[in-house]
Amino acid sequence: MEQIQITTEYIKLDAFLKFCTAASSGGEAKVLIADGQVSVNGEVCTQRGKKLRPGDIVELAGAAYEVTA
Repeated sequence: MEQIQITTEYIKLDAFLKFCTAASSGGEAKVLIADGQVSVNGEVCTQRGKKLRPGDIVELAGAAYEVTA
């Protein structure tokens, strides 16, 4: 599991996917989320504005990313 450090209180899911390079663009992130390909803390998440905070785990295409502070 890759740890991704953020310097703010939270980061929105679509921005996080771009930040950790799981998606190459905001448009790609939007499609991945809308298609139900992204899980947050073990549950499929289709809200691209979902606020992620340290401790949250995002999974996509067999890769896992942990949000850290």
